[in-house]
Amino acid sequence: MATLQEKRISGFVEPVLTSMGFDLVALRIIGSKKLQTLQIMAENAQTGTIDLESCSKVSRAISAVLDVEDPISGAYQLEVSSPGIDRPLTRVKDFEKHIGYEITLETETPSDAGQKNYRGKITAFDGQTITLAADQAEVAIDFTNVARAKLVLTDELIKAALKKRSEEKNESC
Repeated sequence: MATLQEKRISGFVEPVLTSMGFDLVALRIIGSKKLQTLQIMAENAQTGTIDLESCSKVSRAISAVLDVEDPISGAYQLEVSSPGIDRPLTRVKDFEKHIGYEITLETETPSDAGQKNYRGKITAFDGQTITLAADQAEVAIDFTNVARAKLVLTDELIKAALKKRSEEKNESC
């Protein structure tokens, strides 16, 4: 779950990204107090990808806003990147788009049985409840209880990514 500082920074980073045609996938502050890294994962709102040139443009635009807002005390570095193939799932549309794929998921609060960590395929998502086919049984998890979730790098996921990339190349020719 995002910290208050991360939420505040997202508040002024997201409009910059949106104006450039990108979606904010994730924003985290990682590292030690001596040198923190502001990690921003973004993607093209239409294609779900981002290339190196776009990362550079986004980085320059966000740097200008960060210089004005000065949201992190002390030294930090800015890292703008693609969410990658085994991307974090942070938004409703991420779960909707990846039904049928295997994920790992950690909840904020444990289940009645004390479990907080899950791994399984998303079998359904109605905007509020994520249904996972886990090892033992199907599990229903409230979206608001998700602390972290990400896709698991599987052969199926790699094939889907390669197919998407091939389709994008064919469309641009």
